[in-house]
Amino acid sequence: MVLLDSTIVGAALPDMQRRLQVQLTGLQWIVDAYVLLVAMLLLSGGVFADRFGRKRMFLSGVAVFTAASVLCSVTSSLGWLIAGRVAQGIGAAALSPASLALIAAAHPVPRERVKAIGLWAGLSGIGLAAGLAGGVLVEAFGWPAIFLVNVPIGAALLLAGLRVLDESRNPDAPAIDLPGTVLSVLGVGALAYGLIEGGARGWTSPAILGGFAAATLILTAFVIVEARVPAPMLPLRLFRQRLFTVSNTAMTVVGFALMGSSFFFSQFFVTVQGSSILRAGFQTLPATLAMVIVSPYAGRLAARHGFRVVVTAGLVLAGLGLLALGFAHADTGYGNVWWRLGITGVGFALTMSPLTGAAIQAVSPQEGGLASGVSSTARQIGALLGVAVLGAVVRTRQSDGASFEAGLATAFSAAGAVTLTGALLTGLWLVKSKTTEHPATQALTGPPSNRCHRPGRNARQD
Repeated sequence: MVLLDSTIVGAALPDMQRRLQVQLTGLQWIVDAYVLLVAMLLLSGGVFADRFGRKRMFLSGVAVFTAASVLCSVTSSLGWLIAGRVAQGIGAAALSPASLALIAAAHPVPRERVKAIGLWAGLSGIGLAAGLAGGVLVEAFGWPAIFLVNVPIGAALLLAGLRVLDESRNPDAPAIDLPGTVLSVLGVGALAYGLIEGGARGWTSPAILGGFAAATLILTAFVIVEARVPAPMLPLRLFRQRLFTVSNTAMTVVGFALMGSSFFFSQFFVTVQGSSILRAGFQTLPATLAMVIVSPYAGRLAARHGFRVVVTAGLVLAGLGLLALGFAHADTGYGNVWWRLGITGVGFALTMSPLTGAAIQAVSPQEGGLASGVSSTARQIGALLGVAVLGAVVRTRQSDGASFEAGLATAFSAAGAVTLTGALLTGLWLVKSKTTEHPATQALTGPPSNRCHRPGRNARQD
C-alpha cells in the first residue's frame, strides 16, 4: 500500500494537472509532500515500533494512512490534497518499518530472513505495478479514485492484523530523539523547498538561497546533535560498518533514479507521444512488471552470489536502461521503448531486496526496526531528491528554450548517469573488503562449506 501511493500517483499526474490547473511545481509537491514525511519520520517509526510494539505501530499506521487516503479523494484543491499527502506520509512512516521488523523478528535464522525479506519485497512489488491500475481508474473515474483504492486494502489489513499478527518489541529500545526528528524534518524540508521552487522563483532569488542556507545549517546541527545525544534517531556508529554504509548509499541512489525517472514515465507517453492516460498505464507496465517478477528472486541471488555482485549488476542494468530512455523521442515506436523500461525495471528489482537485507544483517537483531527504518529512509530521501532535482533539470532546460521532450531526455540521461556512478562506487567500496567481510555479508553469501547444506548450529547462532 505504501509503494502503491508512491507510484500510482504518477499515472494520475496528467489528469491532476488538467483538473486542478497546476504547473510542474505543484505536481512535484503532490509527490514530494508524501515522500518528505515518509523519509523524515521512518527512523522515528522504526524506533517507535521497537519500543512500543511493532504490531501496534503497524496497525496505527494503517489506520492513519487509510483515513488520509479518504481525505485525498474528496478534496478539490491543491492545498488540501497536499495536506492529505502529508498525513499519508505520517501513516506510511509508522507502518512500513514495523512491517519489515515484524518479518525480521519472525525469522531469526539469517538465511531464512533473507528469503522472507525477498518475498516481502516481491509482494510489495505489486504496489509498483500500479501504472496500469492507475491508468484504468483515472480514465474511468478521475484522479480521486487512485486514493480510494487504499480504503478496502486498509480495512482488510486492520481486520487481518488484529487477528493473526503477534506482538514483538525491543525492551532495550532507545528513547525517542525529538530534537533529531525535528531537525531532520526541517532540514530536508528546506532542501526540498529550494530544489522544487528554484526553477519557478529563480535559483538566485533570496527565498531559494535562504532555503539552501537554512538546509545547510539545520542539517549540520542535526549531525552534531546525533553525535552527542545519548539515544540518537540515527546512530552514526552504524555507519562505521562498511556494509551498512554502502547499502544505504546505494539505496539512496536507487530511490533517486527510480522515483525521479518514474515521475516522468506517464508524462512522456501522454505529453510527448500523445497517448491516453489508460494507454500510458499499459505502456509503463514493462518496468513495473519486471520488478514484480524479479524482486522475489533478488534476495536468493544475493544469498548465492553475494551482495556486491547482484547489486552492482542491478545498478548497471538500471543505469543503461535509463540512458537508453534518454534517446527516446516523440516518434520512437513503442517496440523500441518497452525493452528500455524492462531493463530498467529488472535492474532496480535486483537491488532493493538485497540492499534492505544487507542493512538489517549489518546490525544486531534488536536493532532490526532501526535498520529497516534507515534503509527505507535512504530510499525515500533519494526519491525526494530525485523528483526535486530531475524536475529542476526539466524546468531549467525549458527556461533555456528547450522543449519538454528535450528536458525529459536530459532528465532520463542524468538519472542513468547517477545510477551508473552508484554501481561503480558500490563495486569499488566493497571489493577491498572481499577477504574481510562483515559477518552480515557472510549471512548473505553463506560460508563456502555450508552453501549446499542445511544451516547448522553455528549458522543459526550467526
